[in-house]
Amino acid sequence: MRTGIVVTARPGVEELAVRAEELGHSSFWVYDTPMAHGDPFVALALCAKATGRIKLGIGVTSPALRSAPAAANAVAALNALAPGRIICGVGTGNSSRRTLGMRATTSPELETFTAALQDLCAGRSIEYREGDRVRDVRFLHAGEHAHRPEPIEFVVAAQGPRAAAVAGRRGTGLVSFAMLDPAAWRAFHDARGEAAGTALGGDSYLMTSLHILGEGEDPHGDAARDAVGHSVLSFLVFAADTPSFAETLGSGERDAVRRLLDRRGTTATAPDRHTALYTGYLGRIAPSDRDLILPSLVDKLALVGDPGDLRARIAALAEAGIDELVVQPVVDPLTEMAALAELAA
Repeated sequence: MRTGIVVTARPGVEELAVRAEELGHSSFWVYDTPMAHGDPFVALALCAKATGRIKLGIGVTSPALRSAPAAANAVAALNALAPGRIICGVGTGNSSRRTLGMRATTSPELETFTAALQDLCAGRSIEYREGDRVRDVRFLHAGEHAHRPEPIEFVVAAQGPRAAAVAGRRGTGLVSFAMLDPAAWRAFHDARGEAAGTALGGDSYLMTSLHILGEGEDPHGDAARDAVGHSVLSFLVFAADTPSFAETLGSGERDAVRRLLDRRGTTATAPDRHTALYTGYLGRIAPSDRDLILPSLVDKLALVGDPGDLRARIAALAEAGIDELVVQPVVDPLTEMAALAELAA
């Protein structure tokens, strides 16, 4: 299985991209989470100029963040800087909307937006509407900065079958976050294949966190919790922000959600809770939050084990149709990227 890296946008991100390329990783992604992280298009432009082989991914943009013409213009500009190396991830904005205190968009909106991006980036016109006004729009400037013969790779973010079906109808690949159940991935591919009606197009990417245990190391100890805690905490933040989802969790996990809300000084119904819950989102956890990183959630949401165990789990995911494992390093990115490359060798 190929490997990739995903990070938050911040100064110096291009240096990580260069090292990821040197280590042989296939892709380097930047999250698109406004108000919590920097701008992914600025970050990836720096990465495009600093690298020459590695694919560069937006993980992921949303129809509620930018209009289709604005998003297509940014993606095409990246493809001019790194021809044929751009992956455009598109999703409903589950995190990127919640950092604004809003809800994710719908699957139909996701499909319309994805189709518009594909058409515009291929040089076709789309029907663009704002309220009652509808106009045909297309790129009005020509040249390599707008259109390249090298294609842009599109992937749809899926946590369920509806988004996977959008990927099938649009002929795109898939990306999913912390979805480590091979059965769930097989269901995604079934939904995508049924919607496509033909051979599937595009690769499948799994984004998660990973920690390789040393000999005798506790899989739920401080080092493991620090390495993968951002994945678990993002799950708890979502639950804290979504009471109906929190109610479906076990008693221990619901208690962790309650403690998280208390520590952030907010409630599950406060209209400004997003300003407390998403501070430091997907960054390294504070030592004081280690107790929230429950063993049950580490086992469910992250890859933690010795090299043999991890290779067996990764092989099972590959059998389920995943083409690339994309890991977010947070404690010591350079060391963690090297360890992932060695694991995959």
